[in-house]
Amino acid sequence: MQKLFDDIKFLDKRCYEQYKLTEELLMEHAANALHNFISKNFSENSSVLIVCGNGNNGADGITLARLLQNDFDVKLYLDAPITSDISKLQLERARAVNVAEVPKIEDADVIVDALFGSGLNRPLGKKHKELISQINELSGKKIACDIPSGLMKDGTLSGSVFNADITITMGALKKSLYSDMAKDKTGDISVANLGLSRSIYEDKTNWHLLDLNDLKLPHRTIKNSHKGTYGHLSLLCGEKEGASIIAGSAALNFGVGLATLITHENPTIPYELMKATTLPSNSSAICAGMGLGNSFDSNDLQNMLVDSVVPIVIDADLFYNLIITKIMNKKNIVLTPHPKEFISLLKLLNLADIDIEQLQQNRFYYAELFSSAYPDVVLLLKGANQIISYQNSFYINPHGTSKLSKGGSGDVLSGIIGALLAQGYSLLEATISASLAHSSAARSVTKNSYALTPNDLIKELSCL
Repeated sequence: MQKLFDDIKFLDKRCYEQYKLTEELLMEHAANALHNFISKNFSENSSVLIVCGNGNNGADGITLARLLQNDFDVKLYLDAPITSDISKLQLERARAVNVAEVPKIEDADVIVDALFGSGLNRPLGKKHKELISQINELSGKKIACDIPSGLMKDGTLSGSVFNADITITMGALKKSLYSDMAKDKTGDISVANLGLSRSIYEDKTNWHLLDLNDLKLPHRTIKNSHKGTYGHLSLLCGEKEGASIIAGSAALNFGVGLATLITHENPTIPYELMKATTLPSNSSAICAGMGLGNSFDSNDLQNMLVDSVVPIVIDADLFYNLIITKIMNKKNIVLTPHPKEFISLLKLLNLADIDIEQLQQNRFYYAELFSSAYPDVVLLLKGANQIISYQNSFYINPHGTSKLSKGGSGDVLSGIIGALLAQGYSLLEATISASLAHSSAARSVTKNSYALTPNDLIKELSCL
């Protein structure tokens, strides 16, 4: 798990004041990280075009040009006259070693974007939009210095955005790199050391990035056990029974001892799943909402969900049902909405009345808004990068893939969260591990990206 920050200016300031490092020293380390990556991954004498703005991000690029000079064919493009003292100093040094400056952009083996850094907080003008569009048309490998130019500080896009193959961000990870909109712009992301270990450079934050090794699988270590040892998950089976069948099958493949579908109908179900008309008394967790429709009346939902004392996973149709306003008074629930479901939930709870575009432009804000109102509820907001919130702490899972853009994928996720809750995981532990297992299983499927099915996911869960 890694830390995420809105802004790192206060971290840089702390370096100057507490650790006696200078702005120039941090800049040299930033440029050196870019230099090391290029030297390691490209052959000597490869051509490198460095496109620089007139701020400190541009100064990083100018410093890089000096470090690469003679070992590579370096071309420096200055977007505007240099104004800051440190940029002028770095340009003098670059000119002293005869770095070539070019009047217009030209293709190269490597393209380095050093136009804007992490502080971009206003939309780009026409000139820079056109410049970035030109750069994107070049064929070279594209590296963003700190943050791809055109990516705003809040994670939104400003018209044209540099399409990076890799982003080398300075000092610490920025939250903006993990907005849904940024996912197709950043490429691979790594952090440059600025002269201090990240454990020293970084400070406290309530936003974190999940790593795949944060996954805690439900391995069975108790030898003297039986199916009841590993929990009993009950799933409300509604009009579209396939959804709860998928969730129940996923739960069985992720360690739960028993999975029972609660239904008033007589659906054909896999032999390994159980079926009942009322909630079993030994249920240790419940999943509800997937394909639910109108199969259960308000009294049923009151008895099984509002009055229940076991952990509950809420998904899909329940985000449009007024019963959710009663369920929200509980402290043992996990919510797993996709964006359309989340905006319905926000409206029913009188937190916000917005459309999907407004949500997607401000996913971080609305996750924080919800968590502030309901800190004891775990939220998993689905998207290209899932956001998990609990007690005003936030976790982003960036490991999802477009393979998961398929009906039934969310039902698998609900089932495996329920499975972990039934086995005794805490609300947050179950949600984080299930989210990572879901992503890992999808990444493990060897089919073409368009061909994944829920059954593929379920099969891979047993092999993690």
